[in-house]
Amino acid sequence: MIGFLRGILVAKKAPFLLLDVHGVGYEIDAPMSTFFKLPKVGEEVFLHTHLAVREDAHTLYGFFTEPERALFRSLIKVSGVGAKLALGILSGLSVEEFHQCIQTGNTAMLVRTPGIGKKTAERLVIEMRDRLPGVDGLQVSVGVGGVSSPVEASPMPDAISALIALGFRPQDANVMVRSIPAEGKTSEDLIRLALQGKGKK
Repeated sequence: MIGFLRGILVAKKAPFLLLDVHGVGYEIDAPMSTFFKLPKVGEEVFLHTHLAVREDAHTLYGFFTEPERALFRSLIKVSGVGAKLALGILSGLSVEEFHQCIQTGNTAMLVRTPGIGKKTAERLVIEMRDRLPGVDGLQVSVGVGGVSSPVEASPMPDAISALIALGFRPQDANVMVRSIPAEGKTSEDLIRLALQGKGKK
């Protein structure tokens, strides 16, 4: 099991990133909550990791904080919730917001996440109440480097691709992103605003 990685960020295209650890390149899938906190390409970063082993693939997931990884591991134990949906949940809600949804039974906020219908939201509330990982007392920020990235010439295509990778339908992702003024924004900015509902008509 690979518990964490510390290395140089070689490339990032939400929600995927490439990390150089002493000459070995690790391809990692990460939720947008982690992606927003990544340093610039060429800088060092520390990520908590989870390795998922299947017959057809070995997939490495990276998280900026331990609470994010703990929640991811709890989510994938829920019936009907796979790794892709778990990443979508972490991309749309912070750990604290998800805890609040479960504790208050707020299924309305959960169904805003791509892939989550009413029945799945209700199942999450029931099953997660007894298995929510604690967030108190855990180190929240362990990454190294800045959190901003240079403005891209055309951030919209990358933002749309990231939303599609997170489970949104292509036409929905297109509308969500293109209804947000892109001037002066990075693809990460557009993704964040879209996930917050600022791009929905």
